[in-house]
Amino acid sequence: MSDKPTQTELEAAAFRRLVSHLRERTDVQNIDMMNLTGFCRNCLSNWYADAAREGGTELSKDDARELIYGMPFAEWKAKYQTEAGPDKLKAFDQNKH
Repeated sequence: MSDKPTQTELEAAAFRRLVSHLRERTDVQNIDMMNLTGFCRNCLSNWYADAAREGGTELSKDDARELIYGMPFAEWKAKYQTEAGPDKLKAFDQNKH
């Protein structure tokens, strides 16, 4: 691996690409992500806010979510979130960490 600044730049670029991908894939529901991968957009926004706090920057939950979703969470939810069926809810309950 290259030097630390280059590594940080590469990690940031990969993160931006992940966020962009998730913004484009509004068809993929958070519960599906949780059931398959153990994390979702909300987790990512929480990790972002945690990293901000660790660096001395306060970032609200709503502001962090808006950075990840590309819009206020309530707006994303109204536009794109669908009702989770019983099978998805059962899988979620069984896979809780």
